[in-house]
Amino acid sequence: MEKFYPELSAQFGRLLESLQGRKIAVVGHARPDGDCIGSQVALARVLATLGLDVICVNADVVPRRLQFLVPGMKFFRTDEVLTHPDDRAAIFVDCADHARGGERLKSKYPAPVAMVDHHLSNVGYAALNLIDSQSAATCEILAGMFFDNGLTVDAACAQALFTGIITDTGQFRFQSTSRRCFLLAGELVARGARPADVGFELYERETEGKLRLLQHYLASLRLEAGGRVCYGTLPAGIFEQTGSNIEDTEGLVDYARSIDGVEIGALIEERADGSVKASLRAKDPAFRVDLAAAQFNGGGHACAAGLNLKTGTENFTARLLAVLAERLRVVDAGRKS
Repeated sequence: MEKFYPELSAQFGRLLESLQGRKIAVVGHARPDGDCIGSQVALARVLATLGLDVICVNADVVPRRLQFLVPGMKFFRTDEVLTHPDDRAAIFVDCADHARGGERLKSKYPAPVAMVDHHLSNVGYAALNLIDSQSAATCEILAGMFFDNGLTVDAACAQALFTGIITDTGQFRFQSTSRRCFLLAGELVARGARPADVGFELYERETEGKLRLLQHYLASLRLEAGGRVCYGTLPAGIFEQTGSNIEDTEGLVDYARSIDGVEIGALIEERADGSVKASLRAKDPAFRVDLAAAQFNGGGHACAAGLNLKTGTENFTARLLAVLAERLRVVDAGRKS
């Protein structure tokens, strides 16, 4: 049978051999999403079946809508592991850079033994870097490597992997969706993943606060660059005002991108401490919003990127719009030549 990831799977197999007898921490990124939690749960479960002592570590709590994946799993917050005496080998998943899990976790685990990721901006920061930027999700890479190596994927593991794939492909709508995504998803269903349950947990359990937050975001939308860029802003204090929380921002930026004629959508979050977070989404990978985010020390994918700016936020919106307009100009010039 043809392997899904021949080179990465061979490296992963050797990694598993080197981990025997070691305690492992599977580290995910701050404000974890479906691909992050799905990757952590799946990798931890597979490592546990090999007899390894495994925990999962995140700077933030597991989001409400992803709690269905974690029963029986050992998830710890940053403060808990900082005082934990265990000397664990760290494997980072779905983290585009070493600090994506937070600076304190970076200090706790300064030399990860491995990292699995699919972000285009990831240049590698672990002893073993298992990166494939052509994959739609980190869960896609993990699923392929598990199957290639003949590892046990139980129903709970399959459910976690399916969740990561469906979220990062936009329910199989985004341009990163490939034939491999469908092949792996089909195999995961055969192993016990339940698409209907995943869909219910992810998309049929919105809170009233989330809908009020969405209402505010939609009302704030503005068109720029001749209608090709659309952005909306969430001001400081909006979560308290609407009865929502940070988790409820998930998916909002997609509304800006979905407008006919818009090439790039943006969500700008203003915070009480003066910092700013922005999420960028493009319809076409040619626009490389990861390059736009990189100008503010962010990163991500060609069609999906983000940034966190703690200082130098003066005139941020105008600066970001100028950068996005330049991305449009570069692509337009290339298409004319």
